[in-house]
Amino acid sequence: MEKSTGRIIHPSKKNGLTERIEIHVRFNEADPLGIVWHGHYIRYFEDGREAFGQKYGLGYLDMYKKGYVVPVVSVECDYKRSLRYGDKMIIETTYIPCEAAKIQFRYTLYNASTMEIVATGSTTQVFLDKDNSSLQLVNPAFFEEWKSQQSFH
Repeated sequence: MEKSTGRIIHPSKKNGLTERIEIHVRFNEADPLGIVWHGHYIRYFEDGREAFGQKYGLGYLDMYKKGYVVPVVSVECDYKRSLRYGDKMIIETTYIPCEAAKIQFRYTLYNASTMEIVATGSTTQVFLDKDNSSLQLVNPAFFEEWKSQQSFH
């Protein structure tokens, strides 16, 4: 399976931190009619989280090195229009600040040619201790520091 890579375009900050990347729909993501299978949109959200983490220092490996894993415990996706093989899309990923010990993102996927919204969604992740998988009920110190650095306190 090919890794989703793309160029970063127009990052911004509004009610949270936002990162945008542009990627092409790959051949293996389309059905015989050339339409992207609905399950791949969730993977596009992950591509967006990866790009966000690289940009803002909140990647999975960063958190693992601090002693935590952050599984997705909730995901929502609302489909608006279809993507097809060969289309370019923009994945916009926005961190949603909250006080609870969790990480929330909102996503908007656009057809890069028309700028029409093709899907919206959100994810919620929690912090687990990487060694014993215990759920963290308060934000880990590194995450509180990260939020302070981003002016969310």
